[in-house]
Amino acid sequence: MASPRLIITLLLFVLVHVFVLLSPPVHCNENEDNLLQGINSFRQAAIQPPLVKNGKADCLADEIANELEDESCTSTTNGASIVPSSNTRLSDFPKHLDKCKINANSTADAIIMSVCVPDLVPTLVLTNYTHTPLAKYLNNSKYTGVGVGSEDNWMVVVLTTNTTTGSFSGALSLVPKVGFGHYMVSSLLGLFFLFAN
Repeated sequence: MASPRLIITLLLFVLVHVFVLLSPPVHCNENEDNLLQGINSFRQAAIQPPLVKNGKADCLADEIANELEDESCTSTTNGASIVPSSNTRLSDFPKHLDKCKINANSTADAIIMSVCVPDLVPTLVLTNYTHTPLAKYLNNSKYTGVGVGSEDNWMVVVLTTNTTTGSFSGALSLVPKVGFGHYMVSSLLGLFFLFAN
């Protein structure tokens, strides 16, 4: 019969593994969160439902923002709305789709909007989306999902739909990806608990 101390140790071992392996990585960017909140308030005033975060659109927005990082604010990409199915001005767009595991066929109805604002002043960033021709996309009820990315002076918003040609679907996995680092940390913690007794 196993001792109560061993049972408690094994239970802690299992709980630590579950917590470490299944906890998602945290992404926090105050400028992006503020913009999304402002966009959803703008949509609410237009009697539209709020946009829901889409992880793949978020990934794509981050990748595009990284690509635009070294461009000046006078670039033709500033204030542009880009339809992913058209010949895009983004040279690495196919690579971004691959990295974010997005099926190119599921992007035709989506829209990519990029603005450049020095120091990403929150009110100016929001104004560049809500008081320009880009506002027509934010007011459109066909868009239901959103991804937001920023880098230096660039903010990128990717709007998705709930249709097969705009949802950014791909090889979806219901099982979280477990990286080698998560595995090592949980194993070492488990061994520590096991041998500490």
